[in-house]
Amino acid sequence: MRRIRAAVTGAVTLSLALTATGCGGGTADGSGGANSQPRTLTYWASNQGPSVEADKKVLQPELDKFEKETGIKVKLEVVPWSDLLARILTAATSGQGPDVLNIGNTWSASLQASGALLPWDAKNLAAIGGKDRFVDSALGSTGAAGQDPAAVPLYSMAYALYYNKKMFADAGITKPPATWDELNEDGKKLAKDGRSAIGVEGANLANNIHQVFVLGKQHGADFFTPDGKADFTSDGAVAAVKQYVDLMAADKLVAPGNAEYAQNQSLGDFAKGRTAMVLWQTPAQTFAAQGMSPDEWGVAPAPVPSGTPGQGTRVNSMVAGINMAVFANTRNRDGALKFVKFMTGDTEQKILNQAYGSVPPVKTAQADPAFSGPALAVIRDTLAGSAAALPQVPEESQFETVVGTAVKELFADAAAGRPVTTESVRAELGKAQQQMPKNQARTLP
Repeated sequence: MRRIRAAVTGAVTLSLALTATGCGGGTADGSGGANSQPRTLTYWASNQGPSVEADKKVLQPELDKFEKETGIKVKLEVVPWSDLLARILTAATSGQGPDVLNIGNTWSASLQASGALLPWDAKNLAAIGGKDRFVDSALGSTGAAGQDPAAVPLYSMAYALYYNKKMFADAGITKPPATWDELNEDGKKLAKDGRSAIGVEGANLANNIHQVFVLGKQHGADFFTPDGKADFTSDGAVAAVKQYVDLMAADKLVAPGNAEYAQNQSLGDFAKGRTAMVLWQTPAQTFAAQGMSPDEWGVAPAPVPSGTPGQGTRVNSMVAGINMAVFANTRNRDGALKFVKFMTGDTEQKILNQAYGSVPPVKTAQADPAFSGPALAVIRDTLAGSAAALPQVPEESQFETVVGTAVKELFADAAAGRPVTTESVRAELGKAQQQMPKNQARTLP
């Protein structure tokens, strides 16, 4: 636990340093020696597919196409999600970052506050075709309200409930659950013979946040006050975290081993028939990579307390997705803008989002019939009507770290048979809240 706490403290301290000092390097006007390396770009891509190698196979032909069109060579590095945020924060403080990078859209406001990323003002947006090309839900997770976006949308995703058709049929279940009560009832029929009803990634901090944020909305909690102060111990926040951990602790729908999952292992269990359901973002490529055919699984909107998904307490997903950003101190700003324009162009949007099973955030590309199938329709409809953006506050990345860790530790308690109570959940969230910058004790020098 000490190692976890030390890592959390380090992440918060680094984020505070970023907010105070911004990004190093570059010129006085922030142009970074704008075009001193006009024929090369470095690009950090996030790991979207089942492996880093699979991503290279998807991306390299497109980068070669860009080089042929522009003469600009793109040096690609695919960075695993477990390393990406730390790599970005280190690059921001050192000034030794890539020219272009992918970021989780939930980090937009945090990285925006650091000063490390190029602001997408009207001029920069015009260079890639304008802001109006993108759908509103995707633009809502590009930075704090009232400021120029810190990034532009690249891939749009939402959570949905994926279920194993054969396991459902064998249990006599004729349709996927629409509410949490139905999921619990169905889950009791499915959790038998060594199989679990639903999988979680209990040691994946970001995934923990995504799930408890949605449950928080269903319980009337936002985790931050309107003025941006952490509010982790409200009754709604506590109820949300407890409901999620209780899938293992009380309901016995999740196998204890899931407490240690952090690298998509729950998807592997699902593909191999060891788990009947998963809540995930566009995992079709991973299912296929593990030998699961599309007719073996179904997809439905993620559960809500009652009725059908919609706004307010019927939110059933965060607005998930990947944004594309440019480091403020790039030495090839013109080339970086050309590359972002290429990657967000209609042609590439169709190619890349089809490859990854995501939905294009570009309006004209999203209208293509290739994205009208049943599985993507659930995602598209969720984004349009029942998804909410995570708080666009500078402390969002710390929120993911400290509350994600609190949920991880509660899952560890559940797996070990230790009681998970309202009091223990509130205490763990209280510890997390004390680690947030605005909640830490400050002393004068």
